[in-house]
Amino acid sequence: MNDPIYNKLTQITAEENVLKDEPLKEHTYTRLGGKADYYVTPSTYQEVQEIVLLANQEDVEFTLLGNGSNLIVRDGGIRGIVMNLQKLAAIKADGDSVIAESGARIIDASRFALNERLTGLEFACGIPGSVGGALYMNAGAYGGEIKDVLRSTLVCTKDGELITLSADELDLDYRTSNIPDNGYIVLEATFDLKQGEYEDIKAVMDDLTEKRESKQPLEYPSCGSVFKRPPGYFAGKLIQDSNLQGVQIGGAQVSKKHAGFIVNIDDATATEYISLIKHVQATVKDKFGVTLEREVRIIGEDVEV
Repeated sequence: MNDPIYNKLTQITAEENVLKDEPLKEHTYTRLGGKADYYVTPSTYQEVQEIVLLANQEDVEFTLLGNGSNLIVRDGGIRGIVMNLQKLAAIKADGDSVIAESGARIIDASRFALNERLTGLEFACGIPGSVGGALYMNAGAYGGEIKDVLRSTLVCTKDGELITLSADELDLDYRTSNIPDNGYIVLEATFDLKQGEYEDIKAVMDDLTEKRESKQPLEYPSCGSVFKRPPGYFAGKLIQDSNLQGVQIGGAQVSKKHAGFIVNIDDATATEYISLIKHVQATVKDKFGVTLEREVRIIGEDVEV
């Protein structure tokens, strides 16, 4: 193929790990998004390093996708190289610690901890994101969050260097970290857990799973919780009290089951989904004077008219 970037990428990683003009709606939980120029799924840390260095050397735009759970990709897609670390998904135990690669699902890390009779990750048993994504946004649920259990992380810097950082060095706070600002690519995370009883840990996870499945609209594609919790309020309650449940723009709808979710019920476009987010924000602001801040990330380009 007469494409220098493609050819160089396939010299770094296997040809099946490099796709051209790949529709990103195939790789996002919302089922939204245009095409990536190059969609790459490296299988080693060294490949990650080399792809980052290639993007720098060739001055090609570079985007880390994660597993696409807390993300909306605009309809125009993403230029340059889009990297997904789904093939880096190993999980292992080291004493009372669990070490999970970035592409592993945080749900699977939680289940692995259960099987090792380790307690501390129960809160993550229903979070749909990857381990890397969970660190990126200090993911949390049901009173727990990543910063409670994270000891350290191995990252690739934007210059292609591998460094280990302690949890304290990540500035973890409510749904934020310094990972995006520093351009870090999380490769693995070490969680410090404690010995526990299998049945006790499982009982907590079963309870949280039941709560999630009974309250959240898991039957439709969505990005999960769209908005952060405003101080002193609950986003879902504000949206519900604004009579927005069931409101629809195109194929995107404010969930009738949980007002904090926007679901793709009928082949929505990213433009429709984002328009509905803005409509919800404007309505809640007008009715209650509260600004709803997005938890979901929006990336990519709009379609050129």
